[in-house]
Amino acid sequence: MARLEHIKQRLNNWALWRARRDSHGLGFATRNMLANWMASAGEVSRYGRESTIPVLHLEAEEIEDAVQAMKLGAGHLHVTVMCVYIKDLGVTGTARQMRRQPSTVHAQLEQVDRWIEAWLQAKQEAKDAQLRRVSARLSQRP
Repeated sequence: MARLEHIKQRLNNWALWRARRDSHGLGFATRNMLANWMASAGEVSRYGRESTIPVLHLEAEEIEDAVQAMKLGAGHLHVTVMCVYIKDLGVTGTARQMRRQPSTVHAQLEQVDRWIEAWLQAKQEAKDAQLRRVSARLSQRP
């Protein structure tokens, strides 16, 4: 099996979101604006100031919920995700930390992708069912 690219991308976005959240960088500057301008004025770049990578906050929060839900029934997958994406150990470092072979970590990352995809699908189905119930109630009103 192979990794699911759309889930892998969402996990990368989540890891960036977590890093910014954990360093208190969500929405507020961590440096003085003048210091940022002075630092970028000294750099020679044909594009001007460096841009930051955009983070999709709602997607990241949804993945955060999925990863936290993973703790209960799939703790080994939760540990794998935290080591690879949050601690930034990579596959080799995660394998060393968890005392597993790198091939096992790769297999667990594939399982993580499928687990998160199933969790997201179940969440969407629950939302759809709730919407159908509300719509049915509203259509029955006189």
